Amino acid sequence: MTLPPAHLNAPADFGMALQQARMSRALTQQELADLVGVPQSTVSQMESGQATLYLRRLLDLAQATGLHFQATWDDHD
Repeated sequence: MTLPPAHLNAPADFGMALQQARMSRALTQQELADLVGVPQSTVSQMESGQATLYLRRLLDLAQATGLHFQATWDDHD
């Protein structure tokens, strides 16, 4: 199943896209955390839209400069 592109304007948008991508690959939060070397709680916080300082700054900088982020998903059949 191909998911439509997601526009990332806020931490919650990023979190939703991350969760959809993880679930489309049938990964648990723990499995994803292990793949990237972070605690499972970090994945949970990101998916729930809790902004990290760096993510919030990145989104603010993008908005101030007219830059738009969009998430797309690779087919992984």
